[in-house]
Amino acid sequence: MVRTILELKNVSKTYQMDEVQVQALRDVNIVISEGEFVAIIGASGSGKSTLLNMIGVLDSPTEGHIILDGVDITSMDESKVARIRGKKIGFVFQAFNLSPTLNVFENIALPMRIHEFPESEISAEVDRLIDLVGLRSRRNHLPTQLSGGERQRVAVARALSTDPSLILADEPTGNLDTKTSIEIIQLFEELNQKNGKTILLVTHEPDIAAYARRIITVRDGKILSDEKNTIRRKLK
Repeated sequence: MVRTILELKNVSKTYQMDEVQVQALRDVNIVISEGEFVAIIGASGSGKSTLLNMIGVLDSPTEGHIILDGVDITSMDESKVARIRGKKIGFVFQAFNLSPTLNVFENIALPMRIHEFPESEISAEVDRLIDLVGLRSRRNHLPTQLSGGERQRVAVARALSTDPSLILADEPTGNLDTKTSIEIIQLFEELNQKNGKTILLVTHEPDIAAYARRIITVRDGKILSDEKNTIRRKLK
């Protein structure tokens, strides 16, 4: 039986803006299973960003439930949610979000140190991840000494460091040129196919979403479509 990593049940989100209520999400239902490669796509104002916050457990719904790796976290206090989120979800951001004063090794090790992994385990795992993303020669470089693609590879390795159930990539190619974007998508493809990682990629670019095996389209705070990608673009 395939394990469910994340489930949103009848999730709605309403924001109060002065005297106006804005319904950003409306009765959203999503199930992400282990081993999937899913793209979420939507235009600006579609509710995509709010949905990202729900999936990443960065915000709580006005209505509905969020179940992460079998645990309903909807009513948990923020400190417990933060601990669970830190171990269960690895984040990759458009702007990389690397610490400028830490080198490649230290940036990747940071989540493991926050979660108090043994130092001997950190050293071995970070070196493995550096090799996995092809940055052995950049091990001691600072972010300012790296290209955009290399920085994103560091961000991917950092997201993998605590062995999370889900990798959530928020516009991971947004700051990259076309060639580098394809290299990063290829890295996600390899992580999904060879390492069995569950990938959820949020993008506004149809050309990037086309590499996923399932595409969820968001419009006006609702799921417009949730379909298997039968014409998936394949990497050469």
